[in-house]
Amino acid sequence: MKLLVFVLNNEELLEEVLEAYVEAGVTGATILDSEGMGRFLAYEVPLFAGFKEFMKGNKPYNKTILSVVGDMATVERVRSLVDPLIGGLDNAGSGIMFTVPVDWVSGLVPEDEEV
Repeated sequence: MKLLVFVLNNEELLEEVLEAYVEAGVTGATILDSEGMGRFLAYEVPLFAGFKEFMKGNKPYNKTILSVVGDMATVERVRSLVDPLIGGLDNAGSGIMFTVPVDWVSGLVPEDEEV
């Protein structure tokens, strides 16, 4: 199992991204409001106020999507569907997606059960 983490920089695309998750077979996720370190430093720490110039054009807030998936095939399906929606993960500022191994989990609804 893998924890799939996706930081979506354009909040306006959240609905389409979640539709892609469902299409890829991901039936559950947790969505968190988040913000990048640069935005926090530029607007919350006076010492770094000069960073505001570098922040122009960047989205101030993000959505972080966490989902436990069964295998890398599912991760690849999600990536292949999300990538064109957001303009390509290889393009700076679109978002970041990564996985972390999950060694143990409890509380997940088995895929063959309906919620």
